[in-house]
Amino acid sequence: MTMTKIGYARCSTNKQDLAAQRQALGGLGVSEGRIYTDHGLTGTNRARPGLDQALAAVREGDVLVVPKLDRLARSVPDARAIAEQLEKKGVKLAIGASVYDPTDPMGKMFFNILATFAEFEADLIRMRTREGMAIARAKGKLRGKQPKLSEKQQKELTRMHASGDYSISDLAELFSVSRPTVYRTLQRAGPSISP
Repeated sequence: MTMTKIGYARCSTNKQDLAAQRQALGGLGVSEGRIYTDHGLTGTNRARPGLDQALAAVREGDVLVVPKLDRLARSVPDARAIAEQLEKKGVKLAIGASVYDPTDPMGKMFFNILATFAEFEADLIRMRTREGMAIARAKGKLRGKQPKLSEKQQKELTRMHASGDYSISDLAELFSVSRPTVYRTLQRAGPSISP
């Protein structure tokens, strides 16, 4: 039985690049044609077409190769579910240069420890992000979603609606905004509005 290396790479945002991960996988012996990717999908999102393709491509005796565990899974339950799939297929997992056999008790233990650390790291990132946003909000640098129309445009829209000559649809078209935006603008302006 011949062993094939199937690679998987993922980045969370469309602004990130997969080149470094592809290069790392190539260095680990994965041919370019056997690398499956997900671009702009977080590790917590289980609907990852590239990962599904990689898992479908591996056969008994193959090795699924990822540069780092956090590229594969960001939670312990997700990592365990993937490990179970690999175990059922008789596939080993390589994280970087280290190969783990999910059927081996030692391999299973290391995999669970690594998954716990990946989840811990993801939790730390979320916590730091929330703290950073709270600090920015306190300093007035994070003000939330801004209105689509300037103050002057909002006043003009309100004036035009009050004239009775323009419908909500007319105003939406004139100001290039959605009907709900027109309703919100009029609601902020004050008195009740009619559709």
